[in-house]
Amino acid sequence: MRACQPARDGYVERDEVKVFYEVFGAGEPTVLLLPTWSIVHSRLWKLQIPFLARHHRVVTFDGRGNGRSDRPAGAEAYRPAEFTADALAVMDATGTERAVLVGVSLGAAWTLELGALHPERVAGIIFIGPFLPLAQPPPEQETHSFDDVLDTDEGWAKFNQHYWREHYREFLEWFVGQVFTEPHSTKAIEDAVGWGLETDPETLIATQLADRLGDPVLDPQGAAELARRLRCPVLVVHGEEDAVCPLGIGVRLAELAGGTLVTIEGAGHAPYARDPVRFNLLLREFIGSLGARPPDTRGRTWTRALRRPRRALYLSSPIGLGHARRDLAIARELRALVPGLEVDWLAQDPVTRVLEADGERVHPASALLASESAHIESEAAEHDLHAFQALRRMDEVLLANFMVFHDVVADGQYDLVVGDEAWDVDHFLHENPELKQTTYAWMTDFVGMLPMPDGGEREAFLTADYNAEMLEHITRFPRVRDRAIFVGNLDDPVADRFGPDLPSIRDWTQAHYDFAGYVTGFDPGEVADPEALRSELGYHADERVCIVTVGGSGVGGALLGKVMASYPLAKRAVPELRMTVVAGPRIDPARLPRYDGLDVRAYVPRLYRHLAACDLAVVQGGLTTCMELTAAGRPFLYFPLAHHFEQNFHVAHRLDRYRAGRRMDYATSDPDAIADAIAAEIGRTVDYRPVETDGAARAARLIAELL
Repeated sequence: MRACQPARDGYVERDEVKVFYEVFGAGEPTVLLLPTWSIVHSRLWKLQIPFLARHHRVVTFDGRGNGRSDRPAGAEAYRPAEFTADALAVMDATGTERAVLVGVSLGAAWTLELGALHPERVAGIIFIGPFLPLAQPPPEQETHSFDDVLDTDEGWAKFNQHYWREHYREFLEWFVGQVFTEPHSTKAIEDAVGWGLETDPETLIATQLADRLGDPVLDPQGAAELARRLRCPVLVVHGEEDAVCPLGIGVRLAELAGGTLVTIEGAGHAPYARDPVRFNLLLREFIGSLGARPPDTRGRTWTRALRRPRRALYLSSPIGLGHARRDLAIARELRALVPGLEVDWLAQDPVTRVLEADGERVHPASALLASESAHIESEAAEHDLHAFQALRRMDEVLLANFMVFHDVVADGQYDLVVGDEAWDVDHFLHENPELKQTTYAWMTDFVGMLPMPDGGEREAFLTADYNAEMLEHITRFPRVRDRAIFVGNLDDPVADRFGPDLPSIRDWTQAHYDFAGYVTGFDPGEVADPEALRSELGYHADERVCIVTVGGSGVGGALLGKVMASYPLAKRAVPELRMTVVAGPRIDPARLPRYDGLDVRAYVPRLYRHLAACDLAVVQGGLTTCMELTAAGRPFLYFPLAHHFEQNFHVAHRLDRYRAGRRMDYATSDPDAIADAIAAEIGRTVDYRPVETDGAARAARLIAELL
């Protein structure tokens, strides 16, 4: 799912070639993100667009040869002048009189032409890893012929038209590997290879042959002259370890253009993708320096530090509603320990509904967050959610939300940030530790990505790589997390290893976390008398009550449908059965099937009370609901989502420890099997391990020590 949707899109057509463009956001100046080599399209800017569009009008277009633009034949169609003319045509079509230009790699050629030949249309230019003939390329790039059939395909010998025709994907994988030389770049590499597969070798061959047609910008003297002609402010950003365009090009371009050079040590050819936080902040700083915005004339108040109230910013994961309930419980305990503490919540729907109903203060910037729940739902199939891959594909959502968080903290004078599985904040703070501005407590109820068995060697490698990066983060920057709190007990982490040659998850977690015990999110005294609770909720003594719920996300619709189909069968086996299906905030009850006698509700306030009073629950494999049922001593059937590593491994391990629940397989459980399981389990006496009742207080004490 995209983190930011375009306000409009369309095509411009020149010489029978259609070029696709998109426009995002509003505000001056307009930022034009130009295309680069036709090996990729405008999605390469996915980590910049949401951030920029919060303050500026942003225009992008797919360069001819990829994306939704045409792929004309022949080298003439790919001369730099054609891309420059396309950019001008897009600016005209979008009503863009003047813009800040951002060009990367080969796109520096048309960015340079546009700035030098049409200065009235350009307010400023940012060049990233510019591919221009301003310095000698590395010798290995010039060793092999592009045209001849070679007797080797090692290294830059792959940059050969015959190799491209016969081994196009292999070329893409190799070349993109040269672009992303930084460790742990698997997602960026996969993205770029996928975009490269959206064009074809003949198109790329045409772009290379176009380089020989004598365009001035591709000639050393011509490029230097164009750079000298630039009259707008210029910023050049270059990775020190760029294996495609040597740093000398960026140095020379900055000199010729009278611009500023920012060198990123340890970075490769695409710092906008691998160091997006730092790059985005550089963009904002540069655009702000152009003076295009009117001065801020609003009155301001600054409070002396010792006169400020103590303030916390609380981030609660939107994936389901369990985090919201436990975070509210912890916040209540925290306020009792720190009188006068003010808590702002940076959260998303459906968590914001729970918070607002409880009278909590939701930060206005919450409205700027990209929806993680919607992304997860977009990744789900029929009771199948590949959680690890969904998290990987949420990269642009997470980056967009971190940039919102960064701005909120910069403006908020907070004493503390609490992140309950705030993956964006934790990852990007470790990637940019200098941006940590306040005390930070991290909370989670599982540690470690785990591969699914059918993921094979590739998924085993990827999960280990993600885990290894996290371990490196903690080892190198232990100061980022002032406290790491595991919501559970010492033996709740799984015993699996993070990966080959990596430590045991349980041993490592025990060494690096404080343990709060489980946080149920409700007062156990409120559900201590099930019979009184049943009477209060309207359940009769002669009824067998079954509650069916799939939590706060929208991925449980298929399970609800299958359980509902089992109701008539279960009712015959258990005549006193009363089944209530709770759709939750993101599933429309009107789209669910109907059965006589079956109670379907969109929302049930304080659902945990109904779970504590029921004779049986049927649920997904999410930890919160399963542990609420465990704490209440209720029998339940749980159906882990297929390919959901957390539900299949981490949650299942914890439930096994508590001897709780009956695990069911969605794929092999038809309505008859579910009805049989309901009849067998409903009202059964259970013997679960007790769940502690002071988890919220323990977590709050650990956090309060930071204040």
